Amino acid sequence: MRDRDSEGRPRNARPRDAYGRPMPYGATGVPRVPDDYAPTTEQALADGRRFLRDGMPFNAHEVFEGRWKCAPAPERELWQGLAQICVGLTHLQRGNGRGALTLFNRGTARVQSYGEPYDEVGRIASGFDADTDAEEAIDAVLAALPS
Repeated sequence: MRDRDSEGRPRNARPRDAYGRPMPYGATGVPRVPDDYAPTTEQALADGRRFLRDGMPFNAHEVFEGRWKCAPAPERELWQGLAQICVGLTHLQRGNGRGALTLFNRGTARVQSYGEPYDEVGRIASGFDADTDAEEAIDAVLAALPS
């Protein structure tokens, strides 16, 4: 059964490890991005960059997903694409190269239509393969994200 909040919305109350994998209830996981996180563009970029610097692309994905949910309609594809690229980085960390490529392809298609500097993020992500080193990939995406 899926966790739900007091208003019936789906929520995942299980703790997560540093790679975003669910852990058993009661375990101590890494701090999570709150479900109601609704950042500004500047805050989303700052928080996403901080999580990438810390080697936590799953948390960066949650940050970009938070912005995607509250952004004006013309920006939503950008934030969804950045979130997908970060999930791709998470898959690399977990050793799932095939899953990573799927997410990089989806994310790249979304972010590149927004021009620079996001086009560069997409170009970098589209150059990864299933065997790309996760840390190097995270560093490359981080370097291309605007500050």
